[in-house]
Amino acid sequence: SKWKGESERLVRLIFQMARYYAPSTIFFDEIDSIASQRGAAGEHEGSRRVKSELLIQMDGVSSSQGAADGHGGGGNGGEDGEPAEGPQRRVIVLAATNMPWDLDEALRRRLEKRIYVELPSHKGRKELIEINMRGVELADDVELDALAEAMEGYSGSDITNVCRDGAMKALRRVLDEARKRGLPMREIQKLVQEQKRDQLTNPVCHADLLEAVGSIRPSVGKGDLVKYQRWKDEFGAA
Repeated sequence: SKWKGESERLVRLIFQMARYYAPSTIFFDEIDSIASQRGAAGEHEGSRRVKSELLIQMDGVSSSQGAADGHGGGGNGGEDGEPAEGPQRRVIVLAATNMPWDLDEALRRRLEKRIYVELPSHKGRKELIEINMRGVELADDVELDALAEAMEGYSGSDITNVCRDGAMKALRRVLDEARKRGLPMREIQKLVQEQKRDQLTNPVCHADLLEAVGSIRPSVGKGDLVKYQRWKDEFGAA
């Protein structure tokens, strides 16, 4: 926010809501965008205040969690002899990033479990293909094991793109045929509607998916994997 103090107030509000609705989870996607290392060149004062407030609130979650779990004494029961509400007051902070080396070291210490999510295994790639092609009719010649083997090194997002591209092959064949015939756009739309019940609804064959694999390359390089592994060996937690 352009108003001074407004961003910090919103951070406090998020954590207050999480405590109020506990058990709850606060999820930060691309946490490095708001919690990069402090003191970097060109760092704005407002950005630094937001980072400081985030660290303070995460400390508050840890301390309140410890009291709720009974570590502060008197956690074995309530004032009226009722069971303590420790498990019900749990607040979890979950964050994801593709650039863990850019995180501020103070935030890194507060994130107790630093888990490296590796690229999908052969079994994982096969299951991802099944999930992405759910609702799409597959031909009998589709071999999921062979496709999973061909997509070694692909991320989950890459596999999604391959499946989407393969499922669109039938439509592309209709459009390519119309372009070869020099039909105008209105005629192409009419042709698509006419063939919607036959050619467009044909099952996706193995060749369609293999062609999609050949046109969509992995987005994660081998150098990136080495960098992630090095960071995991230094800061990762089991």
